[in-house]
Amino acid sequence: MAMSLKVIVPPHPLIKHWLSILREKNTPNILYSTGYEQLGKWLTYEALRNWLPYKKEIINTENGEADGFFINNEYPIKVFSMIPEGLSLWYGSKEIIPNSTLSLGELPKSIESNEGVIFYSEQITTTSATLETLIKLKKLGVDSNRILLITPICSNKGLNEIAKIFPYQVIYTSCIDEEDENTKLLLPGIGNPLLRLSTIFRDKN
Repeated sequence: MAMSLKVIVPPHPLIKHWLSILREKNTPNILYSTGYEQLGKWLTYEALRNWLPYKKEIINTENGEADGFFINNEYPIKVFSMIPEGLSLWYGSKEIIPNSTLSLGELPKSIESNEGVIFYSEQITTTSATLETLIKLKKLGVDSNRILLITPICSNKGLNEIAKIFPYQVIYTSCIDEEDENTKLLLPGIGNPLLRLSTIFRDKN
């Protein structure tokens, strides 16, 4: 993997907890969906730590003036969620993303030059559509420094494919697993979300 690709696996105990819930094959589907949403929430929380702009203002407290810090709403955010995995991640994170506009499944026709993009991806493997979406964002004029890519889990091989074209992309994920050479599945992985998420967009059979 190119050393400049920044892949962050936050050591947050809740991220580890919900990843384990997703890994367990006997987890009920409704709890599996909750786990996906919780991963979205905590990965987003960690990702926004150094990305979300804020401004300093003087506030009036009961005991005089003090420094206050507020999210800068002049910096608009576009949120793009791949269906269904990205959508489930977004469900959990939406309460902590201020001033955002959501696009589901399809990128908007244009993105303003002052807008940041939070991209909720599916699992990143060599067969995922994540790289293709990043290429489309690039064609819309959005460089890696304006994109936060959040994915539930990924493989080194999938990350290597991204690093070849977008070496400076920042990616937040819960874990990096091995990718099986033949099946392209992640090992141990988190199963097939299309069969287990409560929000589905096609028949499970």
